Amino acid sequence: MKGDARLIDTLNSLLADELTAINQYIVHGEMCEDWGYGKLHSKAEKRAIDEMKHAEKLIGRILFLEGIPIVSNLNKIQIGNEIPVQVENDRAAEMGAIKAYNDAIVLAGELRDYATRDMLMEILKDEDRHMDEIEELQDQIEQMTLPIFLTTQVD
Repeated sequence: MKGDARLIDTLNSLLADELTAINQYIVHGEMCEDWGYGKLHSKAEKRAIDEMKHAEKLIGRILFLEGIPIVSNLNKIQIGNEIPVQVENDRAAEMGAIKAYNDAIVLAGELRDYATRDMLMEILKDEDRHMDEIEELQDQIEQMTLPIFLTTQVD
């Protein structure tokens, strides 16, 4: 089924966001593991896996719409050199993703491509959950102070 070129471009833009997030989360997770914060590593790794599943869905939909998935585009990856910076960078990435998915959902609806819209809405739910988890980490850091928070993240 030939899809609208604007929607395919939008899906490829979302794909770039997801591929960027995968890389950022993997690096942050491995840094946490290296520093001995296994619980933070596991959380980042789980988010990276979720983003991989999103990328897979986007690629499948682009192909269904007879587009070409562009997997060579990445946005600027924001790597933090300490935990609070990492968490803030991850929050900013999720905030951008949520806005981009909301915009894409509107476009898909305007184009009357409800199957794409529904798929995007499902991914958006995951992004909202990621945002909630990241904001929870930020709240814990603020309420406990960083040193105490970090003691809770050691396996």
